[in-house]
Amino acid sequence: MSSNVSKKSHATLRYTSMRVSIFLGCLLVALLLGHFQVIPVKGQSGMVFLFLLAAVVSAPLSYVLLHRQRDEMSAEISGRVDGIRSRTSQRIAAQNAEEDAADDAARSAAPSASASPAQS
Repeated sequence: MSSNVSKKSHATLRYTSMRVSIFLGCLLVALLLGHFQVIPVKGQSGMVFLFLLAAVVSAPLSYVLLHRQRDEMSAEISGRVDGIRSRTSQRIAAQNAEEDAADDAARSAAPSASASPAQS
């Protein structure tokens, strides 16, 4: 169980690092293709083109190759959001109970305070 928890505790970091690695691999391939003139590259605009090409190629690769890591990351984030949501609802319920108790105490004290001057 603890290995499962530790495996999923860094799912976002693992997904992000793998996504960056895929982009850098695509960028390396694009730079090599540009260096050997397979892709004609001239000046700064050519370098920007190679970066954009790497981004466009890495996006579908990441989508296909990293589906399992993306699902783990989604489950991790969903679990955290559910935990925050349940703690918030518990805190709100506790605050409402305190307010109700204070209101009930004030209401029960009000008639006895008004009844005591009437008895005198």
